[in-house]
Amino acid sequence: MGGAALFRQTGEAIERWLEAERAQLPLWLPVALGGGITAWLLLPDLTRWIAFLLAAGAVALLGLALPGRLGRVLLLGGLALAAGCALIWWRAERVAAPVLARPAVVEITGRVAAVEPLPARALVRVTLLPERRDLPPRVRVNLAAKDVPQGVARGAVVRLRARLMPPAGASVPGGYDFARAAWFNGLGATGKGFAPVTVVTPAEASGGGLRAALSAHIQSRIPGSGGGIASALATGDEGAIAEADVEAMQRSGLAHLLSVSGLHVTAVTAAAMLLVLKLLALSPTLALRWRLPLVAAGAGALAAIGYTWLTGAEVPTIRSCVAALLVLLALSLGREAITLRLVAAGALLVLLLWPEVLAGASFQLSFAAVTAIVALHESPRMHRWFGKREEGRAAALLRGAGALLLTGVVVELALMPIGLFHFHQAGLYGALANIVAIPLTTFVIMPIEALALLLDLVGLGDPAWWLTARTLDLLLWLARTTAAAPGAVAALPAMPRGAFALMAAGGLWLALWRTGARWAGMAPLAIGLAWMLATPAPDLIVTGDGRHLAIRMHDGGMALLRDRAGDYTRDMLAETGGSDAEPVALADQPGARCSLDLCMIEHRAGGRVWRVAATRSGYALPWAEFTALCRSVDVMISDRRLPAACTPRWLKLDRPALAKTGGVAIAFAGGRVTMVRGAGRHPWIDPPRVQPFHVPDAIPAVGTRNPSLSARIALLFPS
Repeated sequence: MGGAALFRQTGEAIERWLEAERAQLPLWLPVALGGGITAWLLLPDLTRWIAFLLAAGAVALLGLALPGRLGRVLLLGGLALAAGCALIWWRAERVAAPVLARPAVVEITGRVAAVEPLPARALVRVTLLPERRDLPPRVRVNLAAKDVPQGVARGAVVRLRARLMPPAGASVPGGYDFARAAWFNGLGATGKGFAPVTVVTPAEASGGGLRAALSAHIQSRIPGSGGGIASALATGDEGAIAEADVEAMQRSGLAHLLSVSGLHVTAVTAAAMLLVLKLLALSPTLALRWRLPLVAAGAGALAAIGYTWLTGAEVPTIRSCVAALLVLLALSLGREAITLRLVAAGALLVLLLWPEVLAGASFQLSFAAVTAIVALHESPRMHRWFGKREEGRAAALLRGAGALLLTGVVVELALMPIGLFHFHQAGLYGALANIVAIPLTTFVIMPIEALALLLDLVGLGDPAWWLTARTLDLLLWLARTTAAAPGAVAALPAMPRGAFALMAAGGLWLALWRTGARWAGMAPLAIGLAWMLATPAPDLIVTGDGRHLAIRMHDGGMALLRDRAGDYTRDMLAETGGSDAEPVALADQPGARCSLDLCMIEHRAGGRVWRVAATRSGYALPWAEFTALCRSVDVMISDRRLPAACTPRWLKLDRPALAKTGGVAIAFAGGRVTMVRGAGRHPWIDPPRVQPFHVPDAIPAVGTRNPSLSARIALLFPS
């Protein structure tokens, strides 16, 4: 067979396949748009962004030249890829705002943009719009709850002192990039505020005040974490939930119940529709003259919009509200309410408005879950197994339970790669826990809480609040029991981006096609899974500032250089290392030799012993002994600039080196070194900066600790 004939037959086969899948082709439009957004986020600089736009344009031109459905697919796909890249680029430039140049203690007078109480931590998080021109236009500070006076609310003008810092990027490979999130939110600095806080101009009444008042009322009715969950369900305020219970909800796979999203908006919308429909149906005149389902749909839309506003109008809630409105529109037009086309339309709308959310776990988790559910229930095999039929009540109940269990398992499988990529952990019993938790929250807790709020208007809410508290206790018991079960959480080290991309592509291919070609998605899915499992856990993790490191012990746990590392740092280093155990102090380990200023440990990996040393203080060290120590170790780590004479045998990670690489993770056996940053030119990596006046020195000058330090180094680290 000649090449021309083979080419022609291949083209005809592709055309037949695309014709068979023509109903599924629109589903790939948001995928292509997301592909362009992803390319801009991953590609490092202007040259490559332009190259990608040109490549996408070339694909579109090729599609314009080719006949048939394949040509149209390539044309629209190329345009969507280019549009996604251009859209996120434009969005990043549009939200550009200066960032604080360096840590500083300043006095701020500014208007309050948002107030977020965190009762479980005895804090209040306040977002301010400073009046000073030498500060970023938007900053966020944490205040002790006892230091916040009356009148601090949205719209108020306050004055306070605060220690501000520029938003930090990812501290370690695979860590959360707060600098990117802060850039798109317009935050130029974060920090801690100090008393006294003076209210220059009190706030006027606003929706934010209603939300805060409702949260406070709910928490006064139900104390502790139960009241925090009840408040989260009603207003989106999660600040009153104890950290231990938040962790239990995460480990049990129930954390999605705390974030106002599709589940909550759907429940509120459905309840409003049902209530209006039943009330209007009591009047025969209205039932005969009006299209009551259409009126109920309008009431549901108003309820969804009002609930979204009340809960703070965050992007996940807006996304869920948009999806609910699309469902109501489909019902009003007599179309099938929930389809993959509806999910694709919602994703497309969200990405057009907020393209940056694609990189966040919230967007990925919510749309992955909904896509998995809808794709599963659109499957003909699912209809054959669990569709309605003439059978007894017990058989129908058993069939419904089987469908619910299968749905939970499929959703957990869809969400597990996302959870492992972003959080390095995934719950193993989440499907079983959600079978109980979702109906409990949707059909019991939320309706009883709504009834309690209504009865409070006439002073009769106490019995309903008691019942709400007991059901919330049941939910917390379920979360704690599931989280404490053996093997409840799978912990893996930071996943390579390529592995995650392969699994995401394979999952989309399986979910969005309908013909037998869909099973080709198993190949990238399996390759990505194998790549993830084959990725070695790092033996050594160093944060981008050089202050903290974690090294793997023989039992698989992580040991930390600094005993007083904060909870966030401890959890971050343990999760990045793929360890679920509590980190321990390096100085307490048998193989470590530590002083107040230095620490060294020998780590066996790859058939040899690696010597790692790190500084622990800011004091100057004796020159000769320190440089001799450098030459005797394989890796030297410090949060300051080390002298040029410090030449370790393999790797030197001091302040200048870490400024170029960011945080570092090292697997000694294969010599694998993973870095946070390379030569990226995204705007949050090197943003415009403002320098506040009268910035105090961040690090005081120090000298040699004492004359006997030289002898202590010689004893601890013999060359």
